[in-house]
Amino acid sequence: MGRVLAERRLKGPGNRSVTVNLAESPLGWLASRGRISERQLIAGETLRADWERAGLSPSVTMRWDASPRGVKGGALAAAPDPTTSQIDAKRRFDAAIAHVGSGLSDVLWRVACAGEGLADAERGLGWPARAGKLVLGLALDRLADFYRIR
Repeated sequence: MGRVLAERRLKGPGNRSVTVNLAESPLGWLASRGRISERQLIAGETLRADWERAGLSPSVTMRWDASPRGVKGGALAAAPDPTTSQIDAKRRFDAAIAHVGSGLSDVLWRVACAGEGLADAERGLGWPARAGKLVLGLALDRLADFYRIR
């Protein structure tokens, strides 16, 4: 993983700032501080890779593909055929989320796929502070079992 360093000012008294790595994922941050194991990190990064490979993240730009010839009256063109690897990644992602379970997959998706920090995920789910660490750990353990990571 690359490093993209940026200087950030801290809120509060004093004039302190910190250097942060913008390329670091929330799971990488947790692993570098000993909050999740290497096995859990690999499981979470594998899920994120399947998420990205399946093309499940929202598109933020317009598609500039040329429309096919012969389309008249502004009719919509057929959607492009997804590749086999996209389909396989989508199946793996769906199966992994189902294996983890509905109670645990919410925080897992927010942290591993959406890139939210653990505190933001807890707030978004309406959980008390520090509750997400335990739930995320359980979710990552189940995910590692699904991906057969030793």
